[in-house]
Amino acid sequence: MKNKIYFSLFNLLFFTTFLSAQTQPQYDTLSVGKIKQIISYKGTKDAPIILFLHGGPGSSRMNQAETFSNELQKHFMVVQWDQRDAGRTMALNKSTVPNTLQLVENDTYEVITQLLKKFNKKKLYLVGESWGTVLGFKMAEKHPELLHAYIAFSPVVNQTKSEQIVLDKLIQNAKEKQNTEALKELKTVKIPFDNSDQIYYSRKWMFDYDGQPFAAKDTAVVKQYLKSWSDNWLPTWNDAIKQNLFVQLPKVKCPVYFILGEKDLQTNFTIAKEYYTILKAPKKQIYTFKDAGHSVLTEKAAEVQKIIIDDILPNTKS
Repeated sequence: MKNKIYFSLFNLLFFTTFLSAQTQPQYDTLSVGKIKQIISYKGTKDAPIILFLHGGPGSSRMNQAETFSNELQKHFMVVQWDQRDAGRTMALNKSTVPNTLQLVENDTYEVITQLLKKFNKKKLYLVGESWGTVLGFKMAEKHPELLHAYIAFSPVVNQTKSEQIVLDKLIQNAKEKQNTEALKELKTVKIPFDNSDQIYYSRKWMFDYDGQPFAAKDTAVVKQYLKSWSDNWLPTWNDAIKQNLFVQLPKVKCPVYFILGEKDLQTNFTIAKEYYTILKAPKKQIYTFKDAGHSVLTEKAAEVQKIIIDDILPNTKS
């Protein structure tokens, strides 16, 4: 249920000997941002690195990585990273300071530089999904020399506008269906969100609109999770959604690729496509899927891996 919400709403050890074709992922603990943070890696020795930045914030993709990287492993060393207060990193140690956008951005840069050093590479491929694209765009803006290419899935571009669009759509739908419960709850929602109840109502009716309503039995668990998440991450998320890449990042100096689901309500497809159109980059390409939504990375796992292997890799490897 946590993934359902947030992929629709992210001991210092040296790397050891690698096998050309690993059957199980290897795990390492890195010292990043004054805490211990966990990465996993699996793939082909001496191949380019591809690092995935998960969504959320706070939602690990590590346990699902095989789904969207099984073919990539034949061409890359695939790295998953559980960001601070997410997944295995959270289980090992909590963040020692309040989370901020700047803090996680600094973590991202540290992870990239450590990976490049340990794998003896000058550049890597960077993939961001949803919240992970907030960090990915920061790296593309500030450290393009470290990236072969940046690949953005379901990107956060102008999220304040995106959230308002979906909220307006849900209210209009509730009026048309004379759904008084939905209308009452949605009218309490403000953008940016003030609290976990507002997030719950927004996502509850967004999933209902999309034909995937929350089960009544899950209500208490979902609300508790959102309360915990909001206490930890809501200020950081609200800071991130204030950004408008149309204004703040009209140009990058590395190749950029967008992979979008046309049914994506959460990070609005139309906004992302319009941003792609105006974004200037040395190379860029967009790939869209009519029958996919916010989780296009997993919904179209085979297709997107083929795009990365057949299109992006040959045109960007240097």
